[in-house]
Amino acid sequence: MPRFEITSTVPVARERVWAQVSTMAGVNAELWPIVMTYPREVAALNAAQAVMGQPMFRSWVLLFGVLPIDRHELTLVSVDPPAGFHEDSRSWLQRRWIHIRTLEEAPGGCRITDCVEFQPRLPGVGRLLLPVFRAVFANRHRYLRRHFGSP
Repeated sequence: MPRFEITSTVPVARERVWAQVSTMAGVNAELWPIVMTYPREVAALNAAQAVMGQPMFRSWVLLFGVLPIDRHELTLVSVDPPAGFHEDSRSWLQRRWIHIRTLEEAPGGCRITDCVEFQPRLPGVGRLLLPVFRAVFANRHRYLRRHFGSP
């Protein structure tokens, strides 16, 4: 399975970072120009609302908030506020989508690390999607550094 990792450090406490990145509004702010739909009752990645290992909800993945590009079924394996989460989901395009985000205390702030592995449903597509997904997560981290500031 293709895999990549990206890390950024921001000059705020990880509790403050968690308060933003654990909400669906925060996820969509990071992802823009891609957004994910979600039920109102699931506004945050909350361990109390989810049954770990079972789908939490289905989401349309929309380019510019209007053009459907995928249908994602979000499944959380673990949520450990404010340390991060482990997602093991699937979608129409991905047989498996593993996203692990960790928030670690760092000198003067918080280190945010995203580790992503994916298995496309179509053989050979992983090579094409790897640079696309890396770019999406690089954009997410640029947003986080702009939003929280860089050390």
